[in-house]
Formats: sequence, C-alpha cells, structure tokens
Amino acid sequence: MRLDDLYPGWDGLDAGSAAVPGILTDYRWRAWDWVADRPGDRHDLDPARPIIVEGVGAISAASRPLADLALWVHLDDATRKQRALARDGDTYAPHWDRWAAQELRYLARENPQALADVTIALDADGHPGAIVEP
Repeated sequence: MRLDDLYPGWDGLDAGSAAVPGILTDYRWRAWDWVADRPGDRHDLDPARPIIVEGVGAISAASRPLADLALWVHLDDATRKQRALARDGDTYAPHWDRWAAQELRYLARENPQALADVTIALDADGHPGAIVEP
C-alpha cells in the first residue's frame, strides 16, 4: 500500500506515519480523498499475504518493530522533486516546499534510514546503485 493514498492532506505526513503501526496490526486502513479533502473509503488487507508499505513515514520507531523487513530507498532531492513534479505537475508544485519541510522534520526525528535493514541508493534514472547493509 502507498502512503500517498492515506496521508490526510498536504500537512499529513506525521498522521500518515502514525497510521502505519495500526495497518500492520489491524490489516485495515482508511484512504484520503484528495479531491474532496476528507477521509475516504476504508480498506481491508489480507493478513495471510505480505504487506508492503511504501512512502515517507513507513519506517518509524513505532512501526519498525512490527515489520519483518525495512528497506530505505534513497534518491537525491533534486531528482525526487523532478520526478514528483513530472508525475503530479501543477497539483504538487504549490505544495512541494511545505511537504519537503515535513520530510526534513520527520527524517531528523525518526531517522528511518538508520532503522532500515538495507539502504538502496538509486541513480538519477531510478536504477539501483549501491546497496548498503548495516
């Protein structure tokens, strides 16, 4: 599941991250309706299948003990911005700085890369480069 589907708005990184432990234990999550700017549909996950949670906020001190494996995927900021704006264009552009500030606070507080089992560094084309295991 993509955290992009449940962050509650452009200021919702911390709330999205806080939802991850519940997703990993209750196998349910509630989408965010970006168009209506309100909570959307509830979704159930199959507890018999592996759960992959992707996005900033997936790895935290609260969620890490509940996961079997944590991967940190690193891509430089300039390329991340370019790819995000190419994907979402004018929808994301006015919010980039606001979201980036939340990411910086989150990274400083949670240090998810240090909690990961493996770090995968991507090159500018999005191809895996170095793989670092602690």
